[in-house]
Amino acid sequence: MFQEETPRGIMCRICPNECVLKEGELSQCNNRKVIRSKLYTLAYGNPCSANVDPMEKKPFYHFLPGSRAYSIATAGCNMACLNCQNWTISQVSPEKTRNFNLPPAKVVEECIANDCRSIAYTYTEPVSFYEYTFETAIMAGKTGIKNILKTNGYINEEPLRQLCSVIDAANIDLKSFNNNTYIKLTGGKLQPVLDAMLIYKEMGIWLEITYLIVPSWTDNLNEIRQMCRWLSDNGFRSTPVHFSRFHPTHKLQQLPPTPLDTLERAARIASEEGL
Repeated sequence: MFQEETPRGIMCRICPNECVLKEGELSQCNNRKVIRSKLYTLAYGNPCSANVDPMEKKPFYHFLPGSRAYSIATAGCNMACLNCQNWTISQVSPEKTRNFNLPPAKVVEECIANDCRSIAYTYTEPVSFYEYTFETAIMAGKTGIKNILKTNGYINEEPLRQLCSVIDAANIDLKSFNNNTYIKLTGGKLQPVLDAMLIYKEMGIWLEITYLIVPSWTDNLNEIRQMCRWLSDNGFRSTPVHFSRFHPTHKLQQLPPTPLDTLERAARIASEEGL
């Protein structure tokens, strides 16, 4: 699924990293490997985390408010954010984590048994466990369960359009509005995320956007204004935007928490730009 053979190896076409792998090599997201000349996912039916969460924790404040989401994640992520809260599972392979045996049908059973109205693909990056997300979402949708993504939005167009056919809502982490910052902070690029946001909107997926304000990294108020203006100009005026407070973690433990005044100023800017 979404791969091509090249003279240098097999290329994975799911996300913009487009890793080209030779026999035995592991992808940047830590869960795709070439075995006997075929590209396999190591993340299927083996989540390292499975919990019942309030919807607002994702955060979704305008999609099934007050309900509970059955939340799953496998190890691995296609970004390498310096500020990742879940780095102990996002930056390793499923071969390195303690996992549950939860194939798609079992996830749906557990969701129903725990009185959850949705399944959330979250904690790490659902694009990295794409096949597991996609096939679970198909089964869940047949029972009336909603499917929601907490995602970095780093995905190519064709797999995204296929995924949008089975999901209902997405909260996208827009990490910065400066491409240089994106590369240094996450290892990814800005434009593919903006492109993905437009596709989600085009395909009628409920969207909420999260912008984490990291001191000295993503707290430039001019860039925040540029981001809000882009959102306003591109049809996102009615899309909820969450400005989140950074707490020192992973490789940015030397930084302070985001000042509350910065969050308040960002919210004022968003209102001024029509969000």
